[in-house]
Amino acid sequence: QVQLVESGGGLVQAGGSLRLSCAASGRTFSNYAMGWFRQAPGKEREFVGAISWRSTGTYYADSVKGRFTISRDNAQKTVYLQMNSLKPEDTAVYYCAARPFAIAQAMGTSDMDYWGKGTLVTVSS
Repeated sequence: QVQLVESGGGLVQAGGSLRLSCAASGRTFSNYAMGWFRQAPGKEREFVGAISWRSTGTYYADSVKGRFTISRDNAQKTVYLQMNSLKPEDTAVYYCAARPFAIAQAMGTSDMDYWGKGTLVTVSS
């Protein structure tokens, strides 16, 4: 069992930055690929980006590529999502999720084993 807790959300102006954190507890964190997803009001949850279980690679949705960066600290059992050049369309609840022994490219919404409860990011224009 893995428990995930997101933090770092808030209100930011367009063009600003935020860093989200996802703290994990439970089983060996390094065995899990970690993904970030988001869900805007009235929309389905969508993939944002992911990092492989051996930190061998990252993968991003086209909508955030070049603006968002995922990293992980296995010693701290934490994964981060650095979000720069934020846009109003980035407004959503952001979730982290975990899947064991996966690569970043294999992290669809239906593939994940564990989910956090989310943190709200609001980008004002």
